[in-house]
Formats: sequence, C-alpha cells, structure tokens
Amino acid sequence: MSPVTQNDDELDSLVRKRIRALRVAQGWSLEELAGRAHIGQSTLSRIENGRRRLALDQLVTLARALDTSLDQLVETASDDVVTSPTIDAAHGLMRWAVKGDPGMSVVRQRMTEPPPDNPARMRAHPGREWLVVLSGTAVLMLGHRRFRVETDQAAEFPTMLPHAIGAEGGPCEILGIFDRDARRGHQREEDRPGGEERRASNGSRS
Repeated sequence: MSPVTQNDDELDSLVRKRIRALRVAQGWSLEELAGRAHIGQSTLSRIENGRRRLALDQLVTLARALDTSLDQLVETASDDVVTSPTIDAAHGLMRWAVKGDPGMSVVRQRMTEPPPDNPARMRAHPGREWLVVLSGTAVLMLGHRRFRVETDQAAEFPTMLPHAIGAEGGPCEILGIFDRDARRGHQREEDRPGGEERRASNGSRS
C-alpha cells in the first residue's frame, strides 16, 4: 500500500530526502539503517533514490528506526514559516502560539518591579516553564531560592514550585515559554480580577 499518489510527487520526493537526511545526520550507512529497520540494504537504497515505491509499512518501520514518527516523516512543507504575535494590550504582552504543540505558547513581557520574596505570595500550578532574558537582569524566585538571570541567559523550572519573576536594577525584558499546563495556570492568573494590578506591583507570577 502506498501513502502517496501520482499527484503527490513533491511529497514523495520530500519524504525520500528526509529519510536520507535523517540517516546521514545519525552518521549511519545504508547498511546500518537497513539493519535497524529490518529491511534489505538494496531496498533502502532504492527507496532513497526513488526507484522503489513508498510502502506504508516500510515508512512506519523506517520512522521508528530513525527515532521519529510517521506523521513527521510525511508532513507536508508549510509556507507558514513566519508568524506575527497576538497583542494582549490589556496585560502588556505579546504572544506566539507554538505550532508543534498548540497547547504551548511564547510570551514576551517587559518587567520593571522586583518579584515578591515571600512564597505565600507566589503561584504554583502544574506544568513547566522556560524563560530567556532578552535585556536587563531578571530575578527568578523558586520557593526560598533566588536566581539572577542575566541577558542572554535562560532558566527552566517546574511550575509546581512556588515561583515569581521580576526585574533587578531596572527594567528587563523576557521571553517566556509555557507548556500546556503552565499556560493554563498563567491564563487563570491573568483572568482573575485585579490580576494586572498585582503583577504591576509584585512582578510576574506565572
């Protein structure tokens, strides 16, 4: 069974190139990948060179051997490479959705106030968060621990820990990346009455 038709020549060619590129990136010879996928070396060579039809069962096996998924292997090329942010004027935020996982999002935020240093005033919720400091110096509070994050440095932490983010020594600008659960916790905080005012006086509680 072939997952492509005569009208899918471009996708067919793209899939073959991906298989070869992933193999080369792993540093594997045709023989090595063929052995991992349990197919003949000559069969793999013909698949890569377009001399053999793309069979679904072989693509599933090759995707597994290449440590990827069938969906990623046959994903069509997208012209939607560059995207613009959604402006959240009410909270002074810029947001970008992460295409690979609609539950994730990227937020750009400018901070001027230090974070609260009392864990009782911090937020905790399921999820994981990453932040990159674009300018200035940020302070990340995790429970009773305090971390200075300088320009071009990044931090990663589970949001189940009481946490808050703020500025030190002047304004700072950060890029926050939230997984699905952290994003939900962050949205609940923003939607609470007075949430914007609390952030303005206490720093960001994500």
